[in-house]
Amino acid sequence: MTGGQTDIAIVGGGLAGGLTALAIHRVNPRLSVALFEAGDSFGGNHRWSWFEGDLDERGTELLGAFKKAEWSGGNEVRFPSYTRQLASNYRSLDSRDFDEGMRRALPQESIRPGSRVAGLDAAGITLDTGERIAARAVIDCRDAVPSEHLTGGWQVFLGQHLRTDAPHGLARPVIMDASVEQPDAYRFVYLLPLGHDEIFVEDTYYSDSPALDRECLRERISTYARDKGWACEVVHEETGVLPVITGGDFAAYRAELSTPGVALSGARGGFVHPLTSYTLPIAVDNALAIAEAASGDLSQLAGAVEERAQQHWSQTAYYRLLGKMLFDAALPRERYRVFERFYRLPEPLITRFYAARSSPMDKLRILTGRPPVAIGRAVKALLGKGTPLVQGTEP
Repeated sequence: MTGGQTDIAIVGGGLAGGLTALAIHRVNPRLSVALFEAGDSFGGNHRWSWFEGDLDERGTELLGAFKKAEWSGGNEVRFPSYTRQLASNYRSLDSRDFDEGMRRALPQESIRPGSRVAGLDAAGITLDTGERIAARAVIDCRDAVPSEHLTGGWQVFLGQHLRTDAPHGLARPVIMDASVEQPDAYRFVYLLPLGHDEIFVEDTYYSDSPALDRECLRERISTYARDKGWACEVVHEETGVLPVITGGDFAAYRAELSTPGVALSGARGGFVHPLTSYTLPIAVDNALAIAEAASGDLSQLAGAVEERAQQHWSQTAYYRLLGKMLFDAALPRERYRVFERFYRLPEPLITRFYAARSSPMDKLRILTGRPPVAIGRAVKALLGKGTPLVQGTEP
């Protein structure tokens, strides 16, 4: 069955796919774009956050399509022996607001939720219904998958939007509260005050295992809230299991997932911060770059994205090295010391780190001084191959 045609078909309506569709529509309104998402809404069930300075004027303008939470009072971090308030203002986007913004900003004929793609190639896509949509270019932005070609660990989390029966008293975001108990993983609680009686609380782990124990994490959030004196109800809940990439054969990884002539982008294409899984600034930059490339010969788009992916992999090698030290050199219950030391560094260095824009001097500064891990374990980690990211995710 033939379902017509479009200039650009984007498969996967998450952050990367949605922003790419929006950027192309804004930069090249003459091009028709169709965004195919298997689920009923765009963005899934997530929350993405970033520092105000992470985006340039073009990136800020692109995000202007969405309602978001904004804080102008800086942010803070908490560790067992150290608490610090930082000046950087913070922003956060809920996937429900992302979905609403996508439906408002794109032409209705571009929006295809509830469309599961069964096959794709350089000439178009085929839905599981048998419908075929021809396209001059296809961009694959589906979710990342575990791979034996990559090594690393996992960032596992469960977050709850809570409504308290009295003002919670939190004035600014807490990026990491690592003063909590440290199990066999680096654990911290992430806090976003969404209103005087609403707060987002996320329990996060840098873990060797992708196992997600929902009941355990719910109980820990409940205990944390109770210890803070918050009597509350759960408004919304989200979970995540994200790979923290420490190394591997990126060319083999891309070859395993690539389809000839199809642009492989988003997290599936390797466009992530390998250590922090902090993706929004990278997704914005990539969407704008793809939109610019789409202004030219669409037959060259896949090659342009491939070149950009290889550059990103090369440019983020330093963060994979640090991730290797975190997972393979630091004992799980001692991993918080790595972050505790990091957050004593100058704030501009910290913000550049999160946006994956560390300068050569930043990289040197992070590695100087007394290391937070044993030298012997550090050497062993550097010489080791790492653990393949093939354990799978939660059942």
